[in-house]
Amino acid sequence: MIGAGIGLGLKAIGGIFGGIKASKAMRQVRDSLNEQRQRNADWYNRRYNEDATQRADAQAILAKTEESIRNRNRQAAGAQAVMGGTEEAVAAAKEANNRALADATTAIAANAERRKDMIESQYHAKDDALQQQINDLNINKSHAVSQAVGGVSSAGTNIAGLF
Repeated sequence: MIGAGIGLGLKAIGGIFGGIKASKAMRQVRDSLNEQRQRNADWYNRRYNEDATQRADAQAILAKTEESIRNRNRQAAGAQAVMGGTEEAVAAAKEANNRALADATTAIAANAERRKDMIESQYHAKDDALQQQINDLNINKSHAVSQAVGGVSSAGTNIAGLF
């Protein structure tokens, strides 16, 4: 009878200890998930708010476009000097070149908007997944607490039955 009481007491203590350990482990997982959510938010803020015209790919497009414009302007000025073209022809060539630069910039801006939409979708998908993991963790934690309390109650009832 004393051995059974000790065994049941140890069962109750084991249930409490197990519940504490499980709670601590779940808290660490929750903290890790919250840290991942913060990193995801930081990534989103950094990528969503960056200037699309300063990206390397956009700078390369603009540099190539500007180089092409300079070459065409030189050719137009050279042709005008050699063949006696009019100032209006040179001005028209420069106007066309300026439109080309504006079109390139517009294309970069349009691509930036699509990119922002993609970044926003990725952010929300990852954030939703992390939040679901936190919700699942909280559900598991409540189940673990219920089981620990049930085990302690059962052990307490059994101990009381011995006396």
